[in-house]
Amino acid sequence: MTAPVLAPDRAEGLDRILDDLIRGESAWAACSLAERRELLERVHAATATWAEAWVRAAAAYKKLPLDSPLLGEEWTSGPYPVLTGTAALASSIRALEEGRSPVDDFTLGSAPGGRVAVRILPHSVYDRLLLSGFGAEVWMPPGVSVDTVRRQAGLALRRPERTTGVGVVLGAGNITSIPVLDVLYELYAHNRVVVLKLNPVMDGLYDVFGKVLEPLVELGAVRIVTGGADAGTYLVHHPEVRHVHITGSALTHDAIVFGTGAEGAARKREGKPLLAKEITSELGGVSPTIVVPGPWSEADLRFQAEHVATQRLHNGGYNCVAGQVVVIGSDWPQKERFLHHLRTVLAKAPLRTAYYPGSDDRVLQALGAYPNARRLGDRVLIEGLDPHEPGPALTTEYFAPVLAVLELPGEAQDFLDTAVHTANDQFAGTLGVNVIAHPRTIKQLGPALDLAIAELRYGTVTLNAWTGLGYLTATASWGAFPGHTIDDVQSGIGVVHNAVLLDGPERTVVRGPFRPAPRSLLHGEPSLAPRPPWFVTNRTAATTGRLLTDFAAAPRWSALPKIFASALRG
Repeated sequence: MTAPVLAPDRAEGLDRILDDLIRGESAWAACSLAERRELLERVHAATATWAEAWVRAAAAYKKLPLDSPLLGEEWTSGPYPVLTGTAALASSIRALEEGRSPVDDFTLGSAPGGRVAVRILPHSVYDRLLLSGFGAEVWMPPGVSVDTVRRQAGLALRRPERTTGVGVVLGAGNITSIPVLDVLYELYAHNRVVVLKLNPVMDGLYDVFGKVLEPLVELGAVRIVTGGADAGTYLVHHPEVRHVHITGSALTHDAIVFGTGAEGAARKREGKPLLAKEITSELGGVSPTIVVPGPWSEADLRFQAEHVATQRLHNGGYNCVAGQVVVIGSDWPQKERFLHHLRTVLAKAPLRTAYYPGSDDRVLQALGAYPNARRLGDRVLIEGLDPHEPGPALTTEYFAPVLAVLELPGEAQDFLDTAVHTANDQFAGTLGVNVIAHPRTIKQLGPALDLAIAELRYGTVTLNAWTGLGYLTATASWGAFPGHTIDDVQSGIGVVHNAVLLDGPERTVVRGPFRPAPRSLLHGEPSLAPRPPWFVTNRTAATTGRLLTDFAAAPRWSALPKIFASALRG
């Protein structure tokens, strides 16, 4: 298969855009830290101004009715994380302006294996109220000292005058904040000017993104283009481009790096890439959700079934970190009740149009591999996986509303040990893993649970939370577990987000409450959080998402009562 060829007039247009960026690199290099922060603050303000148009454009291409509760997903995964991300990054730049490290305002502790843990959540009194009971840390690799963490935080902004050329960002087509956040990370963390090539699925946001990034476009540091694979291929192989970043699939990554068809496969085997420049990536994978056996009440079973269903169905199932395989205990006395509730939630959750290209074909692929799978509306539930020969569910990212169940033997500790090894050794990808455990089980496991979290080789590990919250936390690192290479890329190379600008983080660890309020308080859990707004079963998600976005634009005490009232009705 030959690479797509770009029309000559289109190639000339892209050449001119790259020439603009080469000139813009000088303007970016001349910007002081204060000027860069001010540009970021203008992006923040523009995001607030254009948030409504952003959400409407997202709803249009995802075919979501404007009165659907699911519109909350577009608020909380679109303008909201850009607002929180720009604010957090501006705070880090201000610290550098003042001669401080970006981590000086954070608590540094320890994690298993001789790791430094940077506590990023909660960070403010607003965090403690709006995300009551949730916490997050970024773990550094073993052996990295506290002094090193402090000294190296800031990345390329520690030498802002040393720019690193022109980079291409190949934007995602699913979550609308990804392209903007990726551009900002390339520009600020790596100090390179950027041309963003939109995924054609997201072309409807071209105008909104242009307005949001206008301060950086006017400077000459950013350009946005549309087009198909021909434009992307031309840009990534252009001699003036020094770096490529992609959010997508491992297949797309390999097509860029090695080419397509038999020739591309041969080049990969021989270690002879076509792409003669550095590439970083976030590529998804098959995310497991490990449900540790324990003494759950009927209310616990229902709530956690909603939690697991959300991990699969959020954004229609088109998330790189969507939960695809639920790992449960075959000896768990409540297994059947949990599965009953899971089937019920999957069947009753709001239906939505399959907007992402190829979704129906991937659903048919799953049904072909597992003839006994259940059709639950537009969803597929695969039960009864053979632990010894589970088939493609553990190795094929379906990127569609397909959920599988894998049963493993053992009580809490033995089950967890087996589940950790299975997740590490049999699942494709290392982007995110979810662990769900009853507080009594957590207490019973003691330090062994922290060791299990440390043993999981994933870029984000959650306990009683969804890895999607790691994506939404601006100061968290987001990406695959470190160590992948272009010829075995798995979930990608490098990280994004990381507004504290940590150098070489290993993973983010997120912890949440097992129960929603008020049941959490009745059982001694210090959490006021009701059903989270990202749950697909949340009835007021759209209102709460809009209110949270408005708050992120201008944090203030007076906005909290409406947020709490909406969240409690959800």
